[in-house]
Amino acid sequence: MASCILMQFPGTSDPTVTVIATGGTIASTADAQGARVPTLDGAALIAHSGTPIPTRVIDSTSLDSSSMRLADIDELAGHIQEAFADPTTSGVVVTHGTDSMAETALALDVMLDDERPVVLTGAQLPADDPHADGPENLAGAIALAALPAQQPGVQIHFGGMTLPARGALKRHTYEMQAFTSSATTPLSRPRPVGVHRLAGKNVVVIAAWPGAGRAEVDAIVATRPDGIVVAGLGAGNISADMGRALGECLQAGIPVVVSTQVPFGPVAFDYGGAGGGNTLGSLGALSAGYLSPGQARMALTVALASGTDPAVLLA
Repeated sequence: MASCILMQFPGTSDPTVTVIATGGTIASTADAQGARVPTLDGAALIAHSGTPIPTRVIDSTSLDSSSMRLADIDELAGHIQEAFADPTTSGVVVTHGTDSMAETALALDVMLDDERPVVLTGAQLPADDPHADGPENLAGAIALAALPAQQPGVQIHFGGMTLPARGALKRHTYEMQAFTSSATTPLSRPRPVGVHRLAGKNVVVIAAWPGAGRAEVDAIVATRPDGIVVAGLGAGNISADMGRALGECLQAGIPVVVSTQVPFGPVAFDYGGAGGGNTLGSLGALSAGYLSPGQARMALTVALASGTDPAVLLA
């Protein structure tokens, strides 16, 4: 169960930053086997950051972000709404693991409609590392959240850089500047659709590879997915057999979004053939644009949960 702690609060009318902790490397220390495990709560993270800015702390969950479920994102979005219901809240910071930080950021970005800043941050090194980067990242994120937002939407602050959530992706497994954007200029942000319950939606990501067959698509269809995101090759192409199987999904009314495994640049429906993007687009498949497969999954999930045309959140 989430808990709320007031760390610094000089007066009832003073603005504060709400810090919501969810675990991740920033909260991790080594166990007896040397494995990194989330152990620190939000209060400890704030204390280590050394920030002088007044904060409130909510411990939402404590997990590796590779295990972040839609239900956990629902809980996180609820905490942010509660924080923004308080007029003294100047902004919100979310501490989060790096594995799925960009995905959570995109989900929040297309749902939350508030002018106050929401900033996600984390760490590449655990809290007990002598060169831990978490305290500096968190202090910087809190400083951003204490000021009026410099640009609309959810942000990621990491390694001295601040990026918009839309188009963000993890670029390196260990370097301190872990995140970048798939686009060279900020992407247009669609109008937020409001917070909706995501848990229960089943949007699946399937990776393409040269000469892939249809067995994996057929296996996914058997689970009755609400939607499918394919991580295609190049500008958004897949093998002919996989393309034919996804064409049948589209005919059956299952939404299909085509993304790419290439880290930079947009999907382009240029190529023909059964697995070409042009062919899939003509059958009703949607382009993920600059969104990574993970971010495209979140956009489609929110669209389905909110009854929004997926093309609006993917554009």
